[in-house]
Amino acid sequence: MTVAADDVREHLRGVAVGLLTPFDDEGRIIHEDIRENADTLSSAGIETFLATANISEYHSLSQDERVAVAETSVDALPDDACVLAGVGGSTANAIELIERYDEIGVDAMMIMPPDHTYIHERGLLEYYRKLDAATETPLVPYVRGFEPSVEYLGDLTRIDGVVGIKYALPDPIKLGAGVAAGADDVVWVDGLAEPYAVSFWAEGVEGFSAGVSNFRPEVGLALFDALSSGDWERARELRNACLPYQQFREETGQDNAISGAISVSAVKKALELAGLNGGNVREPIQPLSDADERRAEALYQQLDDDLERLLE
Repeated sequence: MTVAADDVREHLRGVAVGLLTPFDDEGRIIHEDIRENADTLSSAGIETFLATANISEYHSLSQDERVAVAETSVDALPDDACVLAGVGGSTANAIELIERYDEIGVDAMMIMPPDHTYIHERGLLEYYRKLDAATETPLVPYVRGFEPSVEYLGDLTRIDGVVGIKYALPDPIKLGAGVAAGADDVVWVDGLAEPYAVSFWAEGVEGFSAGVSNFRPEVGLALFDALSSGDWERARELRNACLPYQQFREETGQDNAISGAISVSAVKKALELAGLNGGNVREPIQPLSDADERRAEALYQQLDDDLERLLE
């Protein structure tokens, strides 16, 4: 593989923070807010960024908007940062997006979870091979929302351009089996954020995507250091500090029965509380209710108190 691929692998061995997409009251993207967030997080020590990801409201963005958000992210960050941009949809649309991302210089393509109602493991592998053939840029498939076989996970790692797997299934046993079945040069990343970092690390992940660390990056960096040094007690303490806000993100919100519906809105609220830019959301996501805003403020204060104790 290329030097660029090795560089992406190294960046995946860390904390990958999502760059959320702030919208104004008319639903327009506030690019300056993305730039400010990226600059602040980079200055805090974050080196790996997910642009146009699930938490960036990928599915609420047009193709042109995805490219514009990714370009803003690339331009805002230093040359040694790594930007992964979300890619999904039909083969033709995904290849079009890849080609446009290549023009603006993203470092890797994060291939979004399949959104087709009917999927086949061999068909998914063919999809990834066609995307790989369209670019020299490394691929990082995002495994979420379906129950793949261990054989599939192993085969996925052996597609030439795949340098990492973002694993977001709450199943550490399958993760361990997938790591054992996979290629040795592929980096496995915990896609379920801080709550799973400790257990997934024991199964072979070497990095994790941010939850609370999207707005308090210091906790993710400290957690990564604890895991890297084998300080399991400290790692559990840092993980536990993140749990209340992460569990809040999994709730349904008001007048709704679907779990996780407030996840993005909760992070945007926390960004504002942390002095960063959250902005509005687009449908089908809804803003927090007044009651949930108050809960977010209380939970953020609890997190702040815990981190002051743990990071002093």
